[in-house]
Amino acid sequence: MLLDAARTAAAHAYAPYSGFQVGAALRTTTGEVFTGCNVENASFGETICAERNAVTTMVAAGHREIDTIAVTGSTDPCWPCGACRQVLAEFGCRRVVVAGPDGAVEVDFADLLPHSFALKTAKTPPDGRG
Repeated sequence: MLLDAARTAAAHAYAPYSGFQVGAALRTTTGEVFTGCNVENASFGETICAERNAVTTMVAAGHREIDTIAVTGSTDPCWPCGACRQVLAEFGCRRVVVAGPDGAVEVDFADLLPHSFALKTAKTPPDGRG
């Protein structure tokens, strides 16, 4: 089901420069599904990936935890890039599913990004300032 939603999202991608359409569909830990597609820009650094597009839509709807994300691209498999992996880690993603030439491939997210960056919780000084 998630891969089907990702394929539908990919069909809406805006990829006039690369022609590489990507779609993502994520399911939250409470079962809601959010989709995203890549949106390119002439200033390539401003391009947003499908996975981050889906995450921002999820956050805008008030959700914060990802159970599973599915990704498909113009050619499969299409794994999330490093930036997307870090963003997915921020929201506790548990599994990643990608379309492959021989069917879906599913991996635990920790196997995809075993040592992701995380900030240590900041502590408030004893005087309450800070």
